Amino acid sequence: MKKILFVLALILLLPDLYSQQTPFYKNFTVSVYARAYEVRDMADQKKLQETWDLISQQVKIDKIYLETHRDKLIVDQKTLESAIKFFKSKGLKVAGGITYTIDESNNFETFCYTNPEHRQKAREIAEYTAKHFDEFILDDFFFTSCKCDNCIKAKGEMSWTGFRLKLMTEAARDLIINPAKAVNPKVKIVIKYPNWYEHFQGLGFNLDAEPKMFDGIYSGTETRDAVTSDQHLQQYESYLIVRYFENIAPGRNGGGWVDSGGAFYMDRYAEQFWLTLFAKAPEITMFDYRQLQSPLRLGTRAPWQGNQTSFDFDAMMKPYKTTDGKTIYPSTIARVAGVTFEQVDKFLGQLGKPVGVMSYRPYNATGEDFLQNYLGMIGIPMDISPVFPKEGKMILLTESAKFDPEIVQKIKERLWAGQNVMITSGLLKELQGKGIEDIVELNYTGRKALVSDFKAGWGRIVKAPQEILIPQITYLTNDSWEEVSAIKGASGWPMLHRAQYSKGYLYVLTIPENFSDLYQLPAEALNRIRAVISQDFNIRLEGPSQVSLFCYDNGTFIVESFLNEPVTVKIVADQPVASIEDLLSGESNQGTLLPPIPFRRIQPAPQRSFEITLKPHSYRVYKTISNMK
Repeated sequence: MKKILFVLALILLLPDLYSQQTPFYKNFTVSVYARAYEVRDMADQKKLQETWDLISQQVKIDKIYLETHRDKLIVDQKTLESAIKFFKSKGLKVAGGITYTIDESNNFETFCYTNPEHRQKAREIAEYTAKHFDEFILDDFFFTSCKCDNCIKAKGEMSWTGFRLKLMTEAARDLIINPAKAVNPKVKIVIKYPNWYEHFQGLGFNLDAEPKMFDGIYSGTETRDAVTSDQHLQQYESYLIVRYFENIAPGRNGGGWVDSGGAFYMDRYAEQFWLTLFAKAPEITMFDYRQLQSPLRLGTRAPWQGNQTSFDFDAMMKPYKTTDGKTIYPSTIARVAGVTFEQVDKFLGQLGKPVGVMSYRPYNATGEDFLQNYLGMIGIPMDISPVFPKEGKMILLTESAKFDPEIVQKIKERLWAGQNVMITSGLLKELQGKGIEDIVELNYTGRKALVSDFKAGWGRIVKAPQEILIPQITYLTNDSWEEVSAIKGASGWPMLHRAQYSKGYLYVLTIPENFSDLYQLPAEALNRIRAVISQDFNIRLEGPSQVSLFCYDNGTFIVESFLNEPVTVKIVADQPVASIEDLLSGESNQGTLLPPIPFRRIQPAPQRSFEITLKPHSYRVYKTISNMK
């Protein structure tokens, strides 16, 4: 009798035991998000089994988020419980999800949090979800864009940003967190933030307060197509936003989230996945269950595919066998994700902690929006912090640093300590008359110049492929110095400027009026900018723009090209780097020793240069080998 009871107990526990299975990948877990529409359809168990077989045979999945509400659709309890049981029986961890939209198709119409009926419904949805799950995540839409009469009245004399920050912080506490935890005290509530972090505060996302309130946060790493999408987000953001949110909530940034929207080629879809993982996201979520069933078509193949990118379309389309011996013929975009995860998992564990040039963005600040991502695209490894960086030889401050009323004093303190600071022309403009002239007398004139000629130091004049519109900055001769010059006719202006103050240097980087014109700068100008800003690293990139460098604290690094054609770049390394080794092929590159720099009285320590060739939209992964025993 005891044996029978034990067996029965074991059978009842099997779903929970399965949910504790070892992750399929060594270095991250993989999740899929199912919208309320798809969860509602899971009442049809036969169809559910068919769709699950289709997806799970092409990509390994550890966890699923089942959404309870979207667009006023609430999944009924019977269907929800049946879906939970189904996925637990498949060995998945199961969590909930909520999207607080009234009508997503109507310009993402969200709940109005001054509307009593909406507030009550928001609370009920949170309670309902907490009743069924020990964890749930809020999709992108826990913000408000409402300007109804109630909101206008409640706002009063406050700014829209100030009003919405206050309103949504209160709503998070009183409508979501407290009610949910009253129903289920052990529930973990995660807020997933979208990709437009520069503008969060205007819609009520509070990066200062909310990460401290919720049990975790999550990163929207979908960047889609930089040209045709309305947001025009640069590809590098799929990496950088994970780093930024990790710095906001260390250890509590749960992962990155990618959808297939706006990715006209499967290479772009895959690229968002691997960039998210380069940032060491512990989990990656595929949005969504429906999209993963989208069929693969030849039209999804990029025009540069003939050059064999890091995403091998031909190899992906080949049949393969599952662990139980079944032959699978790839048929949906789920296989794109599966192949990408398999490739990255081979080397991700060998990489250390991501590191980059630290850039300070105060909470709820704006100014030169998303600029750090453009800089990442020109080969500068970037990082963003909500706290002013006190360590390191060099930091970068963009216009958003103006939101810190003590920013000039903080700059001075770094310079007094012998630590360097680079500011942008946008921040220089904002700090004029506010103390920056006590460090250096530069003048943001308000005039513009169309330039195509550039000179780095004592080098020759080189041409950009097209004219670039820049702000004209003037300075006092011999008080400060040009590192990189922009020239038009018989006139010129600094692109990178250097001024000594106490024991440190303040550098000013001139930003074109169109940020993407940074990509037009000649390699010689970019190389000098990279050399100056990368003072905390023993390697740097040389070559054209739209090639990125990702650095890690254990001497490993990744070089990725976003170009549509093959490209050759160089990695310049300081001592004691003697060679670099490809982590995937094992190939060793000995490089060449660089000669002394002519006319320079104080020569830098010997450096080596390593030439690397990259296929279109591809990456290569290396570790540095020291000559020191």
